[in-house]
Amino acid sequence: MALASAATIRRRSFVKLASAAGLGLASGRGFSFAPRHNDDALLDDLSRRCFQYFADAVDPETGICRDLIHGNVDDNTKKGDESRGSTGVTGFALTAMCIGADRGWISRQKAKDFVRHTLQSYTNGKVVAEHGWFYHFNDVHAGARWKDVEMSTSDSIWLLAGALTCRQYFHEDHEIGDLATLLYSRYDFPWMTNGDGKLLSHGWRPEGFIALRYDKYCQLAAMYLLGIGSPTHALPPEAWYAWERNPNNYANYSYIGTSLLWTYQYPFAWFDLRGKRETKGGKVDWFANCQVATRAHREWCYTDLAKQFPNFTEDIWGITSSSSPTGYKAWGGPPQHSKPDGSVVPCAAGGSLMLTPDICIPAMHAMKDKYGDKIWGKYGFADAFNPVTGWVSTDTLGLDVGMTLLAAENLRTGNLWKWFMANPEPQRAMKLAAIEKS
Repeated sequence: MALASAATIRRRSFVKLASAAGLGLASGRGFSFAPRHNDDALLDDLSRRCFQYFADAVDPETGICRDLIHGNVDDNTKKGDESRGSTGVTGFALTAMCIGADRGWISRQKAKDFVRHTLQSYTNGKVVAEHGWFYHFNDVHAGARWKDVEMSTSDSIWLLAGALTCRQYFHEDHEIGDLATLLYSRYDFPWMTNGDGKLLSHGWRPEGFIALRYDKYCQLAAMYLLGIGSPTHALPPEAWYAWERNPNNYANYSYIGTSLLWTYQYPFAWFDLRGKRETKGGKVDWFANCQVATRAHREWCYTDLAKQFPNFTEDIWGITSSSSPTGYKAWGGPPQHSKPDGSVVPCAAGGSLMLTPDICIPAMHAMKDKYGDKIWGKYGFADAFNPVTGWVSTDTLGLDVGMTLLAAENLRTGNLWKWFMANPEPQRAMKLAAIEKS
């Protein structure tokens, strides 16, 4: 009997995982998902293109990744070489190197070199730090602070999540492991609470801490769990229950959080909370909560938004933080954030592939089939496009292609969850926060 090819094995793995992801009662309504024969081909092509962003955007000397690439989705050319790096995007780049090496899109040695350079830059003083935290943006060549940006709690966490993923995936490379451990050991989580002891600040500038705290649902899950799991400067376990579980209701959906769609995606790209729930407080199942939020967002798009913008349908939907004709916008809903202009943001559905494949994969197909090469290019889907005006973003944002890549990989193999959760710190954090199997 002939052995199955690697592609066939991956296909079987995708069918198994995708089917499992779609069998649940997250929204209070049963649903099922049967992958079509061309689903994996689309996801493989999309993932490969998303990975290419990081292959192009990572500085070969420092390993710092650019926040965005200016380019034209029609002719796939790059325009300009802005040297603004992003700490958060670099965390996605570290994770992308694991995916790329595992799939053969980059040699394992080259991926390790990128990772090593990155972790060296963030631990040897090349990139400016304060109590272990890093500026939101920095110069990709020099590592210096970019203009007057803040030390970002959120972006520093995505960097740490990527480093811990690499520590497990490249386990044979002791230098990578030691550097990732050193990076984590320097994060002073209590300091970032600015005296509160539990609730984290949004960040710090030399002039002082940002007054806003992560005190209600948003992208905070990974921040608090990695803080609780810290081997050196930990938050107390009760910090997990110190922030507000602000309720949201839309149509027939009830869930926690009134935040943008991406906040239901990023933390759970690394933390695997499938089949787990809190055993204290409201006993929330956070994975199911994210599934419900995605379904509510889709319905809001093709009911409420479609009244004004008929280009939104059951299969073409999604807005979240993205580029726009007038600059970067933090839009989404429900409830509505900012003022929509009819633009569609593919990474809204792309970033939820691991959560709700039964509605997200059809969205990927529908957008590609209907708009074709107008929105499909070197790095996959355009960051945003407006069918009403014909506008298509010519910027590719690292966070957006990164989340799409991570979500697709978790759907297809579950590998990212497996690699990250193999670290002892996330496991310890979940135990301390009383997040256990349902």
